[in-house]
Amino acid sequence: MRFRVTKVALVVLNLLLFYNIYRLVSPLNSSASKVAEQKPIPSPVHHTVTLIFRQFEPFDNDLVKSVDSFLSQIQPPPNVLVVSDAPVYPPLRFPAETPIQSLRQVALNINLNTSFEERNPLAYVKTKFVLFVPDSVRLPSQDFLQGLLDEAEKEDKYTLAVPLEGYSEAPLCLSQEFNVKEWTVHLKKAEHGALCDSVLGKHALLLRTETLRKLPDPFMRPFPEIFFLQMSIRGEKVRLVKEKAFPDGRVLYNTGHLQWKAESADNKRRIKAFKELGIKKVIRENGKVEWYGCSKKSQRCFGTVVDDTPEYLMLGRWTPPCCLEALRKTARHVFSALEEAGVRYWLEGGSLLGAMRHNDIIPWDYDVDIGIYEDDIARSTWLTRASTRAVVDDKGFLWEKAQPSEGAFFRVHYSQSNRLHVDIFPFRSTPDGKMTKDFWFPTHPQDCEFPEHFLHPISSISFAGRKVSAPNNVRDFLELKFGKGAIENPQYPNPHLMKLNE
Repeated sequence: MRFRVTKVALVVLNLLLFYNIYRLVSPLNSSASKVAEQKPIPSPVHHTVTLIFRQFEPFDNDLVKSVDSFLSQIQPPPNVLVVSDAPVYPPLRFPAETPIQSLRQVALNINLNTSFEERNPLAYVKTKFVLFVPDSVRLPSQDFLQGLLDEAEKEDKYTLAVPLEGYSEAPLCLSQEFNVKEWTVHLKKAEHGALCDSVLGKHALLLRTETLRKLPDPFMRPFPEIFFLQMSIRGEKVRLVKEKAFPDGRVLYNTGHLQWKAESADNKRRIKAFKELGIKKVIRENGKVEWYGCSKKSQRCFGTVVDDTPEYLMLGRWTPPCCLEALRKTARHVFSALEEAGVRYWLEGGSLLGAMRHNDIIPWDYDVDIGIYEDDIARSTWLTRASTRAVVDDKGFLWEKAQPSEGAFFRVHYSQSNRLHVDIFPFRSTPDGKMTKDFWFPTHPQDCEFPEHFLHPISSISFAGRKVSAPNNVRDFLELKFGKGAIENPQYPNPHLMKLNE
């Protein structure tokens, strides 16, 4: 009996010992398990990123080997999208071993056999990140891509631009200002160490899918030029990765013909994209100015003006800069022609206001106004000929007399196609010392008689890049026509319809 009691006691003591040991150890185990639970476990690459190929030409590309470089090295293979404007022709022929189930080709053009959703690349993106891969790129290893993804996780706010090896010129980090009101994009070299608005040169782009979904059309070409424009409007920044680079593949467009073909295709896309986005002027990082608006062979950028309020004002914009430039050229041509003929002229109306405020055309104006002495019409060959029929001069400008319903004045257009114009109003002096004419614009209070002493002597003022004739005492002249404070208090042409501060 004593033996049994001792044995039971030992069992009880062992149980108590194990229980106490468990109590001592279990908090540590619990803490360790909590730490283990809190430590993030990286998702597999194929669950984290979708690869998108958008920068390629169907007539010369390295897509098959570029795509295979990623699919063959990432296990399991990630989703890959090949996005094109139309089905790629000639068709892409992938090797039999390529995991085609991971590859989808998406054509953006309208096809009666496909739905809108099927043509939307974003419908196939289910990952946190997307990697835009330019054509002819190789993936060195899965670890290389994983390292970029780890870096992107830390860069909560920025897109990563990863350069390619083998290029003599490294990608250039640019700052970019898109002045929507003035239809102008201005590019500059970014300061050393600064974040980029745009990157010039061949590179891949790694960004969060949520950022991509904010853009109006992230797949618009030329890519990534138009992509960066959309990003910069939203204040999105890009960091240029300098410590890593993707290996490049074969050399593309290695003949003069192929280079011309690729550049021509991109330029056509650029013209189309800039038209859709409302970009008329681009100032490149090297100072070169490019125009994408009206020319002598095209029509002007806006239609008939109703109630003195052009359509672009309703869109929150000012006169397209290409139109302003065409107006300047037309005005300078007219000034020279009148001076050569000995016609006495002076800057009138809103154009004179612009000269006082800016030494130029008012930023939202759509024509130039000039007054002349009616007696001097016969001195000008072009005005005389235009009195009977429209005539194109030796520089391609069209001179004509306004329709009788419009009034007795002349117009000089930029060209026969482009009707941006300078209005020339003939005035005559009266016995009581005033300047008058036969018709007046009833909706323009500033269109009125004025004392001839403002023209004796004729003065001059800077306008549109040169000195031009103007009334003397310009401030008094303008306040007579527009009212006190007209120079200091700008207004749109029809403030009753739309005010400047609106």
